[in-house]
Amino acid sequence: MQTKVLTLAFIEITLSILVSVLIIFISFKILQKVFLKSISIKEDNLAFSVFSAGIIISIGVILSEIIPSITNIVRLSMSETNDITLSSIIQYSGLYLFIGFIFALVINASVFLLFSALTKGINEFKEIQQNNVATSIIVTATLLSITLIAKDSISLLISALIPYPETTNFLL
Repeated sequence: MQTKVLTLAFIEITLSILVSVLIIFISFKILQKVFLKSISIKEDNLAFSVFSAGIIISIGVILSEIIPSITNIVRLSMSETNDITLSSIIQYSGLYLFIGFIFALVINASVFLLFSALTKGINEFKEIQQNNVATSIIVTATLLSITLIAKDSISLLISALIPYPETTNFLL
Protein backbone atom coordinates (compact mmCIF):
# COMPACT_ATOMS: atom_id res chain seq x y z
CA MET A 1 0.00 0.00 0.00
CA GLN A 2 1.25 3.47 -0.83
CA THR A 3 0.89 5.42 2.37
CA LYS A 4 1.84 8.73 0.75
CA VAL A 5 -0.98 8.44 -1.79
CA LEU A 6 -3.40 7.30 0.91
CA THR A 7 -2.44 10.25 3.11
CA LEU A 8 -2.83 12.63 0.19
CA ALA A 9 -6.27 11.19 -0.60
CA PHE A 10 -7.45 11.69 2.99
CA ILE A 11 -6.10 15.24 3.01
CA GLU A 12 -7.90 16.02 -0.24
CA ILE A 13 -11.20 14.51 0.92
CA THR A 14 -11.06 16.35 4.24
CA LEU A 15 -10.07 19.62 2.60
CA SER A 16 -12.80 19.34 -0.02
CA ILE A 17 -15.52 18.64 2.52
CA LEU A 18 -14.44 21.34 4.96
CA VAL A 19 -14.02 24.03 2.32
CA SER A 20 -17.29 23.14 0.59
CA VAL A 21 -19.33 23.12 3.77
CA LEU A 22 -17.81 26.40 4.95
CA ILE A 23 -18.29 28.25 1.66
CA ILE A 24 -21.84 27.00 1.14
CA PHE A 25 -22.77 27.87 4.74
CA ILE A 26 -21.37 31.40 4.40
CA SER A 27 -23.02 31.87 1.01
CA PHE A 28 -26.39 30.70 2.26
CA LYS A 29 -26.22 33.02 5.27
CA ILE A 30 -25.31 35.95 3.00
CA LEU A 31 -28.20 35.02 0.70
CA GLN A 32 -30.63 35.04 3.60
CA LYS A 33 -29.38 38.27 5.16
CA VAL A 34 -28.73 40.38 2.08
CA PHE A 35 -31.23 39.29 -0.52
CA LEU A 36 -34.22 37.85 1.26
CA LYS A 37 -34.26 39.08 4.85
CA SER A 38 -37.87 38.29 5.61
CA ILE A 39 -38.00 34.73 4.27
CA SER A 40 -36.62 31.59 5.84
CA ILE A 41 -36.49 28.04 4.65
CA LYS A 42 -38.96 27.11 7.40
CA GLU A 43 -41.72 29.00 5.63
CA ASP A 44 -43.79 27.41 2.91
CA ASN A 45 -42.09 29.31 0.08
CA LEU A 46 -41.18 26.97 -2.74
CA ALA A 47 -39.84 29.83 -4.88
CA PHE A 48 -37.25 30.75 -2.25
CA SER A 49 -36.26 27.10 -1.89
CA VAL A 50 -35.77 26.71 -5.65
CA PHE A 51 -33.81 29.94 -5.80
CA SER A 52 -31.61 28.98 -2.82
CA ALA A 53 -30.99 25.54 -4.30
CA GLY A 54 -29.91 27.13 -7.57
CA ILE A 55 -27.42 29.39 -5.83
CA ILE A 56 -26.03 26.49 -3.79
CA ILE A 57 -25.65 24.37 -6.95
CA SER A 58 -23.97 27.31 -8.72
CA ILE A 59 -21.50 27.71 -5.87
CA GLY A 60 -20.91 23.96 -5.84
CA VAL A 61 -20.10 23.99 -9.56
CA ILE A 62 -17.62 26.83 -9.06
CA LEU A 63 -16.07 25.09 -6.04
CA SER A 64 -15.74 21.89 -8.04
CA GLU A 65 -13.43 23.83 -10.35
CA ILE A 66 -11.41 25.38 -7.49
CA ILE A 67 -10.89 22.40 -5.18
CA PRO A 68 -8.63 20.52 -7.66
CA SER A 69 -6.28 23.52 -7.76
CA ILE A 70 -6.09 23.55 -3.96
CA THR A 71 -5.34 19.85 -3.90
CA ASN A 72 -2.66 20.38 -6.56
CA ILE A 73 -0.95 22.79 -4.16
CA VAL A 74 -1.09 20.11 -1.45
CA ARG A 75 0.36 17.56 -3.90
CA LEU A 76 3.14 19.93 -4.90
CA SER A 77 3.99 20.52 -1.25
CA MET A 78 4.40 16.79 -0.71
CA SER A 79 6.92 16.40 -3.54
CA GLU A 80 10.62 16.55 -2.78
CA THR A 81 11.40 19.18 -5.41
CA ASN A 82 9.13 21.93 -4.04
CA ASP A 83 9.50 24.17 -1.04
CA ILE A 84 5.82 24.91 -0.50
CA THR A 85 5.05 25.41 3.18
CA LEU A 86 1.79 25.14 5.08
CA SER A 87 1.48 28.92 5.11
CA SER A 88 1.88 28.95 1.31
CA ILE A 89 -0.83 26.32 0.99
CA ILE A 90 -3.15 28.43 3.14
CA GLN A 91 -2.32 31.59 1.18
CA TYR A 92 -2.90 29.97 -2.21
CA SER A 93 -6.07 28.26 -0.99
CA GLY A 94 -7.38 31.55 0.37
CA LEU A 95 -6.58 33.30 -2.90
CA TYR A 96 -8.30 30.60 -4.97
CA LEU A 97 -11.38 30.60 -2.73
CA PHE A 98 -11.51 34.40 -2.75
CA ILE A 99 -11.38 34.42 -6.55
CA GLY A 100 -14.10 31.76 -6.70
CA PHE A 101 -16.27 33.65 -4.23
CA ILE A 102 -15.85 36.88 -6.23
CA PHE A 103 -16.81 35.06 -9.42
CA ALA A 104 -19.85 33.56 -7.70
CA LEU A 105 -20.93 37.06 -6.68
CA VAL A 106 -20.25 38.41 -10.18
CA ILE A 107 -22.23 35.59 -11.78
CA ASN A 108 -25.15 36.07 -9.38
CA ALA A 109 -25.16 39.83 -9.88
CA SER A 110 -24.92 39.49 -13.66
CA VAL A 111 -27.87 37.10 -13.69
CA PHE A 112 -30.00 39.54 -11.74
CA LEU A 113 -28.96 42.43 -13.98
CA LEU A 114 -29.62 40.35 -17.09
CA PHE A 115 -32.96 39.13 -15.84
CA SER A 116 -33.96 42.64 -14.72
CA ALA A 117 -33.05 44.01 -18.15
CA LEU A 118 -35.08 41.31 -19.87
CA THR A 119 -38.13 41.68 -17.66
CA LYS A 120 -38.83 45.39 -17.23
CA GLY A 121 -41.32 46.14 -14.49
CA ILE A 122 -40.84 42.86 -12.61
CA ASN A 123 -39.03 42.85 -9.30
CA GLU A 124 -37.54 39.36 -9.11
CA PHE A 125 -36.83 39.54 -5.39
CA LYS A 126 -40.37 40.59 -4.61
CA GLU A 127 -41.74 37.85 -6.88
CA ILE A 128 -39.62 35.23 -5.11
CA GLN A 129 -40.72 36.58 -1.73
CA GLN A 130 -44.32 36.26 -2.89
CA ASN A 131 -43.70 32.60 -3.79
CA ASN A 132 -43.73 33.05 -7.59
CA VAL A 133 -42.19 29.69 -8.53
CA ALA A 134 -42.10 30.48 -12.26
CA THR A 135 -39.87 33.51 -11.69
CA SER A 136 -37.66 31.53 -9.35
CA ILE A 137 -37.20 28.72 -11.86
CA ILE A 138 -36.32 31.11 -14.70
CA VAL A 139 -33.82 33.04 -12.54
CA THR A 140 -32.30 29.79 -11.25
CA ALA A 141 -32.02 28.27 -14.73
CA THR A 142 -30.32 31.43 -15.99
CA LEU A 143 -27.94 31.37 -13.02
CA LEU A 144 -27.02 27.73 -13.59
CA SER A 145 -26.56 28.25 -17.33
CA ILE A 146 -24.16 31.15 -16.87
CA THR A 147 -22.30 29.25 -14.14
CA LEU A 148 -21.86 26.21 -16.39
CA ILE A 149 -20.61 28.40 -19.22
CA ALA A 150 -18.14 30.31 -17.00
CA LYS A 151 -16.82 27.42 -14.91
CA ASP A 152 -14.09 26.34 -17.34
CA SER A 153 -12.76 29.89 -17.58
CA ILE A 154 -12.66 30.14 -13.79
CA SER A 155 -10.81 26.82 -13.65
CA LEU A 156 -8.27 28.03 -16.21
CA LEU A 157 -7.67 31.24 -14.27
CA ILE A 158 -7.13 29.36 -11.01
CA SER A 159 -4.88 26.79 -12.71
CA ALA A 160 -2.70 29.58 -14.06
CA LEU A 161 -1.99 30.69 -10.48
CA ILE A 162 -0.62 27.31 -9.31
CA PRO A 163 3.13 27.62 -8.61
CA TYR A 164 4.28 24.68 -10.69
CA PRO A 165 8.05 24.14 -10.75
CA GLU A 166 9.93 25.62 -13.66
CA THR A 167 10.72 23.18 -16.43
CA THR A 168 13.18 23.49 -19.23
CA ASN A 169 12.26 23.18 -22.86
CA PHE A 170 14.56 20.43 -24.05
CA LEU A 171 13.45 20.90 -27.65
CA LEU A 172 15.17 24.28 -28.01
